[in-house]
Amino acid sequence: MKSVFLLLLLPTFLFAQTPSAKRITRHINRLASDKMKGRGTGSPENAKAAGYIASYFRKADLTPLGTNGFYQPFTARVKRVVVPDSLREAANVLGYLDNGAPFTIVIGAHYDHLGLGKQGSSLDSLPQGKIHNGADDNASGVAGLLEMAHYFSKNAVKEPYNFLFIAFGAEELGLQGSRYFLNNPTILIAKLNFMVCMDMIGRYNPDRGVGIGGFGTSDTWPTVFKGVKSSIKFFTDRAGNGGSDNAAFYARQIPVLFFHTGGHPDYHKPTDDPEKIDATAEEAILKLEIQLIENAIQQPKMVFTPVK
Repeated sequence: MKSVFLLLLLPTFLFAQTPSAKRITRHINRLASDKMKGRGTGSPENAKAAGYIASYFRKADLTPLGTNGFYQPFTARVKRVVVPDSLREAANVLGYLDNGAPFTIVIGAHYDHLGLGKQGSSLDSLPQGKIHNGADDNASGVAGLLEMAHYFSKNAVKEPYNFLFIAFGAEELGLQGSRYFLNNPTILIAKLNFMVCMDMIGRYNPDRGVGIGGFGTSDTWPTVFKGVKSSIKFFTDRAGNGGSDNAAFYARQIPVLFFHTGGHPDYHKPTDDPEKIDATAEEAILKLEIQLIENAIQQPKMVFTPVK
């Protein structure tokens, strides 16, 4: 009788671990609220965002893999504009799911944004002093990162690969967090299988679909994508060397996938706000991502292919 009861509970248990639009909305509302003042690199609010991510990694029972617990501190430099505080404290946040496997999959998203418009890159005509909430860029990607950490740590499955979840700092200053990690790795680079990057996955357009870059970075990807179906439209792009932190991994000859729902008029403007996020579509994007990763872990370690 007990075994029958457990079998009845299993679908409910598995459903609770899958990505949730409700949790996605909660993460984005927290990270992209006006109180977070745009999460500019070096700001107290940026540090609060890192703390929120580390706390979630801790709740997911991930192992800290930074140089200071979950954190990998580094110094970032503002280069696009002249400011008196051009050197700023930053950090990557790293949580590790150790499945005792020989190789590891990296899942990443950057958590910084443009702050109060004083570090360059804003497309507003008068950005100074305006909060750039960065709900899509990239609270949406961080919400995806946290949902993926939740799923793989709580799904009661011991996958044949380990997972390293990384929230990168200072991406908006030129991929500085991901490049710092790769130059100062806390795990052997040779042990990395592939990297999945999420940057701006919150503004799904059904006419366009979600783009998945990096399809050409390994000859294994076509096998991984074979037969995959989703409730949302998606398309692939061979290139893996642009867009976000995936470019830093591509430069180190690591296969990548890059999820992105495309540009919009609020990009790098103060109007990139939480109420414009389509959390239901993002949930579907993450479920598609899980399908692809679960297909990929059935394959041997990937071989990198440069895209020409």
